[in-house]
Amino acid sequence: MESGNNKRQKSWLISAGVIVTIALWLASGQFGPKGDDIVSTNTADQTTASKNAVRVRTQSAEEVMRMIVVNGKTAPARVVHLAAETDGRIVRVGAERGSNLEQGDVIVRLDERDRSARLSQAEATVRQREVEYAARERLKSESYVSEAQLQESVALLEAARAEWTRAKLDLDYMTVRAPFAGALQARAVEIGDFVKRGDPIATYVDNRMIIVNANLSEFDARFVSVGDMAEATLATGETVRGRIRYVAPVADEGTRTFGVELEVDNTKGALRVGGTAELRIPAESVLAHRVSPALLTLDDAGNVGVKIISDGGKVEFVVADIALSSNDGVWLVGLPKTATIITVGQGYVASGAIVVAVPESDVETAVAAKGDEDPD
Repeated sequence: MESGNNKRQKSWLISAGVIVTIALWLASGQFGPKGDDIVSTNTADQTTASKNAVRVRTQSAEEVMRMIVVNGKTAPARVVHLAAETDGRIVRVGAERGSNLEQGDVIVRLDERDRSARLSQAEATVRQREVEYAARERLKSESYVSEAQLQESVALLEAARAEWTRAKLDLDYMTVRAPFAGALQARAVEIGDFVKRGDPIATYVDNRMIIVNANLSEFDARFVSVGDMAEATLATGETVRGRIRYVAPVADEGTRTFGVELEVDNTKGALRVGGTAELRIPAESVLAHRVSPALLTLDDAGNVGVKIISDGGKVEFVVADIALSSNDGVWLVGLPKTATIITVGQGYVASGAIVVAVPESDVETAVAAKGDEDPD
């Protein structure tokens, strides 16, 4: 009986020993990782670090002139609608549509009819009234003519002079001339047409001086004044310079923008008007960073900006304003005076993430060293 109990106790002890041994073996796996586990952990850490590494460039802002860039259109400096100032029939056309004219050139001429005869009659009447007035003035000094009779002569003389002036003007009105140097845009009459006073004759434009019309925002309008110099790039690719001749004092009710006009010299008439143009007006001197357009990105709200690294190694999105565009890049306002800008990898890191910043100079040095080590 005792031998049976001893056997059962031994079997329990053996089982307990096996369980303790297994438990110790499992515990040793938790506290002492094997070499393979260490290698996999290091590999994961390296992968995470490589994913969070970005290339950066630290640069300082430079002082540049911010440009206001708006789209507009070209137009002639003046547009005149010429009308007949007297009645008559068109007997001569002096200019075709599109012709460049100088001031005083004939556009159309009306028939003379009896205008010359009426002018001669008016001249004769004036001479007669002058003689009558002179005679009465002499008689007045001798008291043979009253003051009322003398004043009557003055009134008749002035009436004759007014009739002579009307006859002379009517003769001048028979010729419609160019009011200034420009171009004939359109002509509404032909030879044989009869026109009355006020009927349209032609549309005449001043193409020797053209303007570029555009609209400025409420923010930009305060930087522009009459007399400022600016430039415009036409649809043909030509760049012209001129002077601001007008800035609207009141904003448009619909758009809340201010109209502006750039005056450009076109003495030779080489520039065509009526096309689109990009107006560029110097606004103010600002501190800006020059970056490649490829570095620009958008945030969730659609704002344009760049990603930089803050002092704590955290990614920060900064909304930037483009102050100037050139062939070398764009100049951004709104960044810190000295900024560490992400140049490679900005698309793979989110704002607020902690990253490893690798300066461009270190990468260039490493590439150069590797090139030196490569055999010829």
